[in-house]
Amino acid sequence: MTQAPDNVVALDLPIPGEEDLPADVREYFALCREKLGMVPNVLTAYSHNLKQLAGFSGFYNELMLGDSELTRLEREMIAVVVSSENRCFYCLVAHGAAVRVMSGDPTLGEHLVMNYRTARLDQRQRAMLDFASHLTRSPSTVTAETVQQLREAGFSDTGIWDLSNVIGCYNMTNRVAIASDMQPNPEYHGQSR
Repeated sequence: MTQAPDNVVALDLPIPGEEDLPADVREYFALCREKLGMVPNVLTAYSHNLKQLAGFSGFYNELMLGDSELTRLEREMIAVVVSSENRCFYCLVAHGAAVRVMSGDPTLGEHLVMNYRTARLDQRQRAMLDFASHLTRSPSTVTAETVQQLREAGFSDTGIWDLSNVIGCYNMTNRVAIASDMQPNPEYHGQSR
């Protein structure tokens, strides 16, 4: 078995070389390479445990690409704000790049990375990101009133469910990325600058 690049995570994981992966995973990685120009290091890291990779990628793809009243850009914006609160280098770089690419606005990505409160946002986006910050920093202080503010900003209860899942997902992935010292792919750094 060949080893994957050693700059993915600081942990000594048995990450297989891509040619040693099952055909369906190689096809998934080829699709990533076609659409993104790379295989994100998070997927490379998860490839050491194929069941975890399948669970993670299935949940991620449904959460970030599936039908929702949250736009794909808004989901990426949430990922950046949660990652900013958690100071997750990997996710700030990767999702900050996605915000720059999807919005066509490199300054929006930088605002969200540094301090989303300085960004020009509409009322709905402001409420969404305020909630992302609040649920990340102090989840035990979220109340029915907090949720009602989202309804007043235009979110349905299904939208609030989706919003909460995106926030929860990035709180989990931030912790895994931080604990493993996961490194972002170098390609992310120069996207849409």
